[in-house]
Amino acid sequence: MTFLLPALFAFTGILCGLPKLRERAAGIALFSARIAPLLLAAILTSWFFVTPDPQAPFHGSLLSALMLILVVFMAWVLVQFSQHYMAGEQRVAQYYRSLMLTLAAVSLTLSSNHLLGFWAGWLGISLGLHVLLTFYPERPRAILAAHKKFILARVAELSLLVAFSLLYLEHNTWYLSELMSEMQGPLSTYEQIAAVLIAIAALMKCAQLPVHGWLMQVVEAPTPVSALLHAGIINLGGYLVLTFYPLLHLSPIAIWLLLIVAGLTTLISALIMTTRISVKVRLAWSTSAQMGLMLLECALGMYELAVLHLLTHSVYKAHAFLNSSNAVHEFLLRKVAPDETPNALAWGAAVLFATAAVWLSIWLWDYQGPLSPWLLMGIALALLVAQWRSVPHPTSLLRLAFIALALSALYGGLKTATGWLLQDHIAAHTSAAFSAADLWACGIFISLFVLAVCLRYYAHLPWVRRFSVNLFAGLYLDEWFTKITLKIWPVTLPAHSKAKHHGVALLFPNLSKGWKK
Repeated sequence: MTFLLPALFAFTGILCGLPKLRERAAGIALFSARIAPLLLAAILTSWFFVTPDPQAPFHGSLLSALMLILVVFMAWVLVQFSQHYMAGEQRVAQYYRSLMLTLAAVSLTLSSNHLLGFWAGWLGISLGLHVLLTFYPERPRAILAAHKKFILARVAELSLLVAFSLLYLEHNTWYLSELMSEMQGPLSTYEQIAAVLIAIAALMKCAQLPVHGWLMQVVEAPTPVSALLHAGIINLGGYLVLTFYPLLHLSPIAIWLLLIVAGLTTLISALIMTTRISVKVRLAWSTSAQMGLMLLECALGMYELAVLHLLTHSVYKAHAFLNSSNAVHEFLLRKVAPDETPNALAWGAAVLFATAAVWLSIWLWDYQGPLSPWLLMGIALALLVAQWRSVPHPTSLLRLAFIALALSALYGGLKTATGWLLQDHIAAHTSAAFSAADLWACGIFISLFVLAVCLRYYAHLPWVRRFSVNLFAGLYLDEWFTKITLKIWPVTLPAHSKAKHHGVALLFPNLSKGWKK
């Protein structure tokens, strides 16, 4: 029955594209989004009574079930929001057609047990998203971003296709559940190459440095498309790693590729985000950093934490984009808040409260594993307590300490509950405390804390000013990548608006020679 969900979305997309039904596209899409939860409930219920067949073209793992619930929920929210947001657009029928077909491809990828079906859904997602990102073809920035995304998507798809082919040659099966059940070390050469290619595809899908620039520039797309991308589609890189983790954890090259690239992306993207003024651009940099953190958790073997991160980030980012119109009000509240630099006493109290909260939660939930996630939690709590006077509505320090304790306990509880729910999927592959991977992650988080504090409270120092200027330029990583991309494959930008063309030239002053005119 699992195939019924992608079939529903695909059929809805086809109906929205029919000439006679274009005026009713919004209503058709809304009806489909409303009945999708009922269909999914029937599908999930059937899984309790049917034993999974390892050679079934569609499968019903718990991870895919959680992701399908998220997709159906997001579909309902986005279609409902689009009823008013997209009203009056001339090409609204094309929007709903592309949106529903993209959702069909996403649900196909999440429910497919056949590698070729998985790959076909992955390809369909990229093609559908490309149409949505170019919904406003008169915007040069959107066209340029979609052009870079198109190239990267083809590279990721080719990497996956080669990886899947190598796995088939090694195991003589296309079925995902059979492949993952047969994974045992040491890996063969084919399996090692496949693991690295899957890791590369995941890094590209999650917009990790230095192939991140397109994610920052697709904010020109309609807000529901941005929400779909940042809250759903970009998470598929994490889903890919979690699905193929029985293979990836046996490849040190693939794991360290994730650790290094995702770790540096988390550090750099989180710092660059602080220099941005545009709400959507800040959210885009936040997405890149969050995806890096999720891949870092995957590389550390923290399966349950990565799943929890994936689900909560999706809901949060969808709300952030759809609620971005209230950003001005929130910005004004932050402006009127007192801007006090914490003194030594405030930092001491913050570190004390954060350390106590973290160690109490570790003891409460009997945690065993890498310490880096708890270090990050402690840093976040320390900043929360230290900056207690620099918020619009300050509260008492004692109350804030209890909040820090409650947040730490909630974090440990949610992680433990998710681990219990996914206990059949979690093997003993978690990195040990103070292992090389754990120390690398700790170094990333400590560097992030130190640099963020310097940028926030010591911006007057000369080296901090120079560093801030480079951060504002994105460390020039995307400019170089864009320049190379346009040399390899020039893009035709909209020619009817000289003003917009000039605006893109100002954003990318060294790239105008690469445009085809």
